Amino acid sequence: MAELKYEIVKNLGVISQSPSGWSKELNLVSWNNREPKYDLRDWSPDHTKMGKGVTLTADEVILLRDILNEIDL
Repeated sequence: MAELKYEIVKNLGVISQSPSGWSKELNLVSWNNREPKYDLRDWSPDHTKMGKGVTLTADEVILLRDILNEIDL
């Protein structure tokens, strides 16, 4: 399996944190030296391990924002 390269370009915020120290974060992440994308996933405290997540382009984040704004929370 090929090595997965990633760089957290910017931490945008922590959504939640578990007692084990893992946190669900929204970050701008560059995967395999590509253009950074918005990324929502769980990270270990030192960011060396990660859970499954969702990666979105800027256009997809705008559409998601618009959808969330329409929801009566």
